[in-house]
Amino acid sequence: MTGRAHLITGGFPAGSAAGHDHDYARLKLLELLAEQHAPASVANDYADIEKWLSISQLLITYVAGPYPDAGQCRVIESWMQAGGHWLALHGTSGGRAERVEGFSQRRTVKTEHHALLGSYFLTHPPLCKFRVDVSDHPLTQGIAASFEVEDEPYFIELQDPGSTQILLTADYGPDAVSPTIGTLYPTDTSLQPDGRTRVLGYMRKIGKGGVIYFALGHCHSPDSRPARAADTTVFRGPWETKPFTALLRNAICSGVTAGHSPQ
Repeated sequence: MTGRAHLITGGFPAGSAAGHDHDYARLKLLELLAEQHAPASVANDYADIEKWLSISQLLITYVAGPYPDAGQCRVIESWMQAGGHWLALHGTSGGRAERVEGFSQRRTVKTEHHALLGSYFLTHPPLCKFRVDVSDHPLTQGIAASFEVEDEPYFIELQDPGSTQILLTADYGPDAVSPTIGTLYPTDTSLQPDGRTRVLGYMRKIGKGGVIYFALGHCHSPDSRPARAADTTVFRGPWETKPFTALLRNAICSGVTAGHSPQ
C-alpha cells in the first residue's frame, strides 16, 4: 500500500527564497512522489504539521530557515515512533541563526529539532566539485561506490553517532575551509575521527519509523537570489545527477511503502 506524503519546501521569512529555488526542488520531489503514485500535501513551513502528519506516512523537508519548534518536534517524534518516515534534505539541518558581535556571518542556534533530526549545520565553503563515498545499504541500491557532484560542501555535526547509520561521506580536501571555524564555532565538530571526512547522508531508526538525511541538494536561480542582481546563473547541481535522483527515489519509495499511515 502506498502512503501519503507531506512535503515542506520554503525559506524564512515567509515567502522568502533564502537563496534557494524551492519551486524547482518542490516540482522535482513531487515528480518523484508521482512515480510512486503517492498523493501529497504541500506547505512552506511546519505550521499545522500535526494535521498533515496524522494522514501521512512520509514527511519530506527541503527548507532554508524554517524549523519545527519544541512542540512541533514532539509531534514529529511521536509520529515517527508510530511508524512515520522523515526524508530531510539540505538546509533542514540549519534553522534559526543568531548574530555574533564582530562578524557579518551568523551562527546556527542548536535547538530541539537538531537532536530529533540527528545533525546540526555549522557552515559550508563555496560551491565546489567533490567525490561522495557511498555505503552499501538498501537506500543506496543502484548507486556506485562513489560519485562526483558539484554542491555546497556541508559541515554538519552528528548529534547521536551511536544511533546513526552513515550512508554518504566526503573528503573535501584541504581547500574546503571556512572562516567560521575557529571563530563562530570553536572547533570543526563535523570532522569524523580520521580528521578528513564528513558525513553527508545517514539514517536513524526512531521507534517504528525513522529519519533519513541527505546534506546534498543545493539549487538556485536569479529569482531566488535577488540581492545578487549581477548573478544570472541557474544552478541545479546534484538534482541533475543520476546518483542524487536515485538516492531520493530510493528514500521516497522506502518511505511511502513502509506500511500504513500512522494514526
